[in-house]
Amino acid sequence: MVGEGPSAGRTFPFGGHCEGVLTATFLHLPGIGPATESDLWELGLGTWSALRASRTLAALPEERRRRIEHELDASQEALRARAAAYFARRLPRGEHWRIYPDFAESTAFLDIETTGLSPYEGTVTVVTVHGGGRTRTFVADEDLEELPAYLRGFQVLVTFNGSLFDVPFLEVRFPALVVPEAHVDLRFLLRRLGFVGGLKKIEQQLALGRRDGVEGIHGLDAVRLWEAHRAGSASALDRLVRYNRADTVNLEPLLRFAVAQLTQRLRPADRFAPLEAPGRSPLF
Repeated sequence: MVGEGPSAGRTFPFGGHCEGVLTATFLHLPGIGPATESDLWELGLGTWSALRASRTLAALPEERRRRIEHELDASQEALRARAAAYFARRLPRGEHWRIYPDFAESTAFLDIETTGLSPYEGTVTVVTVHGGGRTRTFVADEDLEELPAYLRGFQVLVTFNGSLFDVPFLEVRFPALVVPEAHVDLRFLLRRLGFVGGLKKIEQQLALGRRDGVEGIHGLDAVRLWEAHRAGSASALDRLVRYNRADTVNLEPLLRFAVAQLTQRLRPADRFAPLEAPGRSPLF
């Protein structure tokens, strides 16, 4: 199919092509759910523009047709305006991954380290943000207060279990924090593909990501390294930062893998018919 929008033609590794996944999405249109979206694809309607020009849409009652046409126009404008939040508000949370290929340049991969498991008892010690062509780490008692302003430069957030851990911790630490509305939690996205367990276990299963110099370090070790740093160890903070940065940077290949796999499941190459099939429209 022909891609639309700024990401047309972008490819990702691991055997998947993800161009046009957002402009092939109809879930955000009024009255369209997963089954109807799938039926539209089966009719060969693989882009917003194809649906807009189709006999299927033209045959709808006027009021419903106009509602869908209005949303299609608004979607095109939101994509041109680089407004990821528009799609985040309209798509189910579990489908925010579809936003990523078109907004990869404004995606923040994020991971935090803490001294405990509860945001009301533990302290945020180190946070790394990877995205926009750079990787930056913020450290408590140094520059952690700069994190909220830095995050405002991104439109998509990617974490591993961040919806249950990282984000709640940061929202307690920074009550005025503005988190990107588009949030992909890789723990749950990868579970849909059959990968369960912690981040490091999944990295090993997929042979993705690098941990040079911090192999074998886990969450409790991160707490100990922070305590050693506070006690005056010259090397503990450096090791903790390298560990946190590995956790964060490794999220990117995992997301690309997941997006490629999910795109292939939704849009196998032979799924689209060359013309609209005759018969009853799935929109009725």
